Amino acid sequence: MIVVVAPPAREGRTGGARQALVAVAQVRLMILSILFGFGMFVVIAKLALLALWAQPATARDIAAGLVPPRADIVDRNGTPLARTIDAWLIAVHPDKLIGDKGALAQKLAALMPEQNAAYYAKILNSGGSFAFLKRRATPELVNAVNALGEPGIEFQREPDRLYPQSTMAAHVLGYLDVNGRGVSGMEKMLENRLTNPALRDKPVALSIDARVQGALESELGRAMNDLQARGAAGVILDVHTGEVIAMTSLPSFNPNAIQGPPPRNNVTQSVYELGSTFKPIAVAAAIDSGTITSMARRFDATRPLQVGRFQIHDDPGDETFRWLNIPETLIYSSNIATARIADEIGAARLQDMFRKLGFGDRPEIELGNGAKPLWPKYWARTTVMTTAYGHGIAVTPLHLANAYATMVNGGIYRPTTVLKVEPGKGNPGKRVLTEATSARMRQLLRLIVLMGTGRKGEAPGFRIAGKTGTAEAASEGGYDKHRNVSTFAAAFPIDAPRYVMVAMLDSPKANPAIGVYRTTAAWTAAPVVSRVVSRTGTLMGVTPDANRDIDERDLMPLIWTGAATDKGGQ
Repeated sequence: MIVVVAPPAREGRTGGARQALVAVAQVRLMILSILFGFGMFVVIAKLALLALWAQPATARDIAAGLVPPRADIVDRNGTPLARTIDAWLIAVHPDKLIGDKGALAQKLAALMPEQNAAYYAKILNSGGSFAFLKRRATPELVNAVNALGEPGIEFQREPDRLYPQSTMAAHVLGYLDVNGRGVSGMEKMLENRLTNPALRDKPVALSIDARVQGALESELGRAMNDLQARGAAGVILDVHTGEVIAMTSLPSFNPNAIQGPPPRNNVTQSVYELGSTFKPIAVAAAIDSGTITSMARRFDATRPLQVGRFQIHDDPGDETFRWLNIPETLIYSSNIATARIADEIGAARLQDMFRKLGFGDRPEIELGNGAKPLWPKYWARTTVMTTAYGHGIAVTPLHLANAYATMVNGGIYRPTTVLKVEPGKGNPGKRVLTEATSARMRQLLRLIVLMGTGRKGEAPGFRIAGKTGTAEAASEGGYDKHRNVSTFAAAFPIDAPRYVMVAMLDSPKANPAIGVYRTTAAWTAAPVVSRVVSRTGTLMGVTPDANRDIDERDLMPLIWTGAATDKGGQ
């Protein structure tokens, strides 16, 4: 038998390669372990440092993420007037569109009709990387656009300013530009306060009362529409603090949907010749300066007053062409008697009174951009006479409201404010009239409503006092005899004054269908005050009382009752 024995395999080369691979793997594993260990060390060290040095999150840190980028604005009772919300933005990436751009433009125009298909087609075909289609989009619109299925359209969330009361107090609030900065009104004037990181979690309270504001806008808008007026303005002031309780200018605008420059604020940015509402101011100046010391003193109003080539006259048919004392001058709204009183006051003293009431400067209020009054360049004798009854000098309705507040509050002039004034922190103001003069003016203004041109402005139980004023509207350097500015300035309750209201209509027309037969203030502006006070008096803390009134017993014997007092004139 032959036995064949195979020689053992040589392990030299194969075994060496295997050992080399194992060695390399071990080295790699070691390197990975070292790197992993180092990484873990770094993480643990970082956590240790954070544990030792970092301060724990506080409630303030958590709340900071909830603070809006702009503080809210609220009315005096906390009702929101402006707030920041998360809104939708619709944008497009034209270079990423995959569908038919023409068809998409048509669909976008159908969903967003504020622009036409050509507008959207231009954007879609621009080839750019990004373009806005719609800001401040509603969730419903976002869903509808999303349903178009175009991946090149993008939807983003962005902070947006919402005015929940729509057009209410629009001129007071103002609005923001596309970059979120205030453009006008309190949004502009409070820009730094509203965006201050330390304060924007606290709302800013205005002096406005949304309930009263709504009533003023409603009634003034109703009168403007019924009488086809070109514009209107209204303001209500607290006579002791200067706070604006309500302010409206018509036409208005919606700050949620700004399209072009909004109309100006007629209360602060437009000046008017306010006619016979100036007569009580002239009488107050006469009493305070000592020019008039007796209410019984009479002035000749039997015929027109000729001054050089100018003639001052009263309305024909007034039946007041006689000698008038002080109460009668205001009750019958006599231009002639007022001019004679102003002539005795003199230019220096009448100008001084006007300047003390702020008529020489822009209105004092935070809104900014107030109009400067039109002040006569030369004060001739006729200028003194005519400005006393509101012709030849033009001021804003806010100027007039502040002057009446000064006349009835005891004689203290205070700047107006649209910021809420906390009790005991009001502006002390400056004395313009004596207490005695103010008390007398309260009596005289009440008589105008009880017996004169202001009778349609009465609101039963609220003891309204005031003066009407009707002046021809300024037009191209002259006057338009077919248009007028009708104003009623009033205070209530006059036995303990708290508020002043001015209502003004620019170029109203008669409307016999609703019982308005003339365009004078007695027929147009006075009823607006009556309706607003009747609706809001109790909301402002005034209790109607038919058994209370100011004491007029010392003046009643002076009034001749033989003339018609409801002439419906100036």
